[in-house]
Amino acid sequence: MLASKAARRTGEEDPVVNPRLVNLLASFIRGSSDYALARLEFAMGPNGSPAPPVLDRLPDASAATLRERWDGVESQLAEAVAFVKQVENGSGTEQRADPAFRRLRRTVRELDQYARALRWVLTVHGGDPQ
Repeated sequence: MLASKAARRTGEEDPVVNPRLVNLLASFIRGSSDYALARLEFAMGPNGSPAPPVLDRLPDASAATLRERWDGVESQLAEAVAFVKQVENGSGTEQRADPAFRRLRRTVRELDQYARALRWVLTVHGGDPQ
């Protein structure tokens, strides 16, 4: 299991984190890197659309990161989901068929699935990441 960087530096013992949360957070972190690239590719495209919202990258898959940063990242993800829906509803077929948009839409959907799974695990375990 991944330990928080601060605990490793101070020599404190890390609390045991639910392995499902660690795996989901690690997958979310990888997906957020994919999103960053898809966001950049879409923003640099010739269609002149505004850039998709920024999504902060979580530094690690630890309980501390989950407690401190998850709500903010979840809000940013909601903005990204809304952005994709707006493009889907308001643009022509050409933009929706654009490979950069399809990649952006795919990464947002994957991140949304990871976020829903994380929220479910947190709810089942009473909001305690441990």
